[in-house]
Amino acid sequence: MASGAAIDLQATSTTDPSSSTTTTAPTHSNTSASTQFPPIKIGTRRSALAQIQARWVEAQLKRAFPDRTYNICPVLAQGDKDKVTPLQQLSQGENAKSLWTGELEAMLEEGELDMIVHCLKDMPTQLPPNLKIGAILAREDPRDALILSPRLPSTITTVSALPAGSKIGTSSIRRAASLRRLYPHLEFGDVRGNVGTRLGKLDAADSPFAGIILAAAGLKRMGMEKRISQYLSSSSGGMLHAVGQGALAIEVKAACSPEMEDMLAAIRCERSSRACEAERGLLRALEGGCSVPIGVETSWRGGGKGLSVGAQPARDYDKHGDAVAEKEPHMDEQELVLKTLVVSVDGTESVEFESARKVRSVDEANQLGRDVARILMDKGADRILAKISEDKKVAAAEELERIGKEGPAKE
Repeated sequence: MASGAAIDLQATSTTDPSSSTTTTAPTHSNTSASTQFPPIKIGTRRSALAQIQARWVEAQLKRAFPDRTYNICPVLAQGDKDKVTPLQQLSQGENAKSLWTGELEAMLEEGELDMIVHCLKDMPTQLPPNLKIGAILAREDPRDALILSPRLPSTITTVSALPAGSKIGTSSIRRAASLRRLYPHLEFGDVRGNVGTRLGKLDAADSPFAGIILAAAGLKRMGMEKRISQYLSSSSGGMLHAVGQGALAIEVKAACSPEMEDMLAAIRCERSSRACEAERGLLRALEGGCSVPIGVETSWRGGGKGLSVGAQPARDYDKHGDAVAEKEPHMDEQELVLKTLVVSVDGTESVEFESARKVRSVDEANQLGRDVARILMDKGADRILAKISEDKKVAAAEELERIGKEGPAKE
């Protein structure tokens, strides 16, 4: 996806007087007199970023199938309704599996939608039996990004340069735990909301935050990459990203039509699919939810350069400034490198492992992830994850008790 092209979005909403649920009408409908098929209804969350992502998917589909028509249908997901409760408290039990996908999946099952565009990192590793991931598209930059407060001195540009006591805003326990492990002098606070809301909380004159952590992919898709102070990775800031981060996935019915299968095959990215399935195979084997602090980083080795999956490869240029064509070995002849990290919430315990293997299919990539998961468990990851799960249950019970006495928290 091209970076730097923010899209102006307008959506209309209607409220059923007999229901407390607000639904959003399609933002637009492309029509063509030549089409012989009904429009493809593309479901998405209602945020500006989600609709930008859906329109990008629509553009890929229209490039491959210009005679079809497409309607984008935004829906308010459960995880978007509560902007106050920390994610680690929302992500409990069965609720964690449908926090961002439940309403959309119900509409897909009922035939109200033909496909759903998801951020892959928000999708549970186990889907309903009658649904499936039909395609994973070419991945955007999967790294996390540090955005520093404009009030800080210009000499501070990295997380390691922040003075003791600086507070970082993030709703992800993975991000906070990963940074606590390396930078115990920093403090962390929960920050919820869409990209614009979080940036607004950072930029406010009375903001307690010295910086916040967001996914680089979302900032790039919204044309906000200039706000990024530091890209975080294993070699910069020592931070691994979330499983599936930066990738968009299309969810469809497991028994979708041959025509739908053809459409998905035309826009599917095999390289991103294999890398993401290795990550999801790992997470599936560890039985971790999206809020569990499991970090990953995938890259391909053997093509002359180690390239992060989904990131734009570095190019060589001749003396005239023109890109030099390079013959890249087939991915079947390259090794997929999978770096992994499981860390306790307080950052004091961690298990990490790196493995590389040729994976010639999505199934082989999944097996790589599962094999690495077994090694992590043998090294002690099972104990870390068990304690995190127990602590989350205790925190959730305490929050329910507090709500019973005081009522819901307010911003």
